[in-house]
Amino acid sequence: MNETSADLPNANVTSVAAETADTAKPANAKKLGNLRMVWQHASAYPKQIMFALLALTVAALATLAIPAGFRLVIDRGFAAGGDSSNIARWFEYLLIIVAVMAVATAFRFYFVSWLGERTVADIRLAVNRNLLRQSPAFFEHNRPAEIASRMTSDTAVIEQVVGTTVSVALRNIVMGIGGVVYLFTLAPQLAIGLLIAIPVIVLPIVLIGRKLQSASRASQDRIADVGAMVSETLGAMRIVQAFGQELREGERFSGSVEATFSTAKKRIRLRAFMTAIVMALIFSAITLLMWKGAIDVVEGRLTGGTIAAFVLTGGLVAGAFGALTEVYGDLVRGAGASGRLAELLAAEPNIAPPAKPIALPVPPRGQLEFQNVSFRYPTRPEVSALSNFNLKVSPGETVAVVGPSGAGKSTLFQLAQRFYDPETGAIRIDGVALTSADPAEVRARMAYVPQETVLFASSARDNLRYGNWLADDDAIWAAAEQANAANFLRELPQGLDTYLGEGGARLSGGQRQRIAIARAVLRQAPILLLDEATSALDAESERLVQDALDMLMKDRTTIVIAHRLATVRSADRIIVMDQGQIVEEGDHATLSAAGGLYSRLASLQFDA
Repeated sequence: MNETSADLPNANVTSVAAETADTAKPANAKKLGNLRMVWQHASAYPKQIMFALLALTVAALATLAIPAGFRLVIDRGFAAGGDSSNIARWFEYLLIIVAVMAVATAFRFYFVSWLGERTVADIRLAVNRNLLRQSPAFFEHNRPAEIASRMTSDTAVIEQVVGTTVSVALRNIVMGIGGVVYLFTLAPQLAIGLLIAIPVIVLPIVLIGRKLQSASRASQDRIADVGAMVSETLGAMRIVQAFGQELREGERFSGSVEATFSTAKKRIRLRAFMTAIVMALIFSAITLLMWKGAIDVVEGRLTGGTIAAFVLTGGLVAGAFGALTEVYGDLVRGAGASGRLAELLAAEPNIAPPAKPIALPVPPRGQLEFQNVSFRYPTRPEVSALSNFNLKVSPGETVAVVGPSGAGKSTLFQLAQRFYDPETGAIRIDGVALTSADPAEVRARMAYVPQETVLFASSARDNLRYGNWLADDDAIWAAAEQANAANFLRELPQGLDTYLGEGGARLSGGQRQRIAIARAVLRQAPILLLDEATSALDAESERLVQDALDMLMKDRTTIVIAHRLATVRSADRIIVMDQGQIVEEGDHATLSAAGGLYSRLASLQFDA
């Protein structure tokens, strides 16, 4: 096994999780400011917002018109001596109001739901675009499973906020303000009493809401932890079962779930307390005001219809302000989710194209050169992965890199593909420094076959043409033939259309490796990077694939990392690395006779 496990992230990469911890207090201080990111995406659809607001306003005003309708029924319908036709007239008025309210509510639901879905879709697309810009080191600091949780659970919260919560909040604000205005037209003195009670009601929302925001953010973090743990455990289920760790993983998951529940209980208690306090204050105020209103009716200062309308409108106003307490809690959760996604959107890649990239020469030559390169991984600053390293690989040359684990072999590949930048020195492809070129153009000139094959949960065709998405079936089959993969591909149930499962789970290790080799064949790149490309093959397949690789390497620059020295005997040049430096260089025969590190490694393998 190579030293990939030692190749840890670049120092320039900052953990989003660390940033989250460091900025928790400022985030709380911003309160609902994190929702600005959501608004920026939603405001791209002004027409839908306008229609939603119009429908919302009409629905809210129609709801407020219902008490006015009952006032007319009581004061004018019943007061007319019980004439059924006169009563019917006012009830028809009520039915028209209900019909308008129903239609407006339907339009409001459609447009706000559309906005919620579209906004979430745009946020997911924007986050994914930014994630695809990040270097691999970013995902070593930030767990992909946790990021996936943000892309699902957090966006679901935002969808609820945009598609429901904001609409409910605006509707209740319109109803609350409109209701208060109408109450003043009905009974000014009673309305003043209600207006005095409003600040008393709002104060607990502000005070408790601050604590609720912190609890909501912590709850979302714990949910993300659960999602990350599920993804990690299910992805390694064979290892879990092979080592009999089902019980331990169950206990670990149970602990995470209980931690999530404990955090959620704190949030629920705060919301329940806030709701109870506010509702008690609201209905106490309404009851006291109604008491005073009943006295006014008895003494003839108000009509029965007026007090009925005041009671209904007061109930609507109380309900509106009461609903705002729950709305605030949802907005706080949405702010937390928005903040977590905004962190992903704000992450800047530490590997990016220069402002004016230098174009690589055409046609490509395939020359690769390391000049005085030194590099340390940030988590191991005391160890040099490469130290004053120099290597020039000529066009069409095959260079094998051997050495013990941790010698820096895989670091060469990661630096060559510009997943990291060296601390000092320069790496050049066809004479152009990698830092001066577009990373995408650099990587387009390389085909990489990793030791641990990565396949996607897709069809065989899609996995094969990942090296060249425009390749047709003829080119795919030709590449499969070269990689000794055609026979088993033809035997698959649906041929190239066969779904390979998560990580290619339906294939053997050797079959997965051959698909990876065929993918590199389709790449048609001038530089090949082979990291123990035949390690998972049986003896017969290894010979056939090695023959295919020999043909593939003709007229191409090839760097081969190998632990099995038998696979590199025919290399034009063999370099032996140890502790980030080249300690020996030559062909197989020369190095075997030199009595150095290569000779010791060869004796361990060939004499075994």
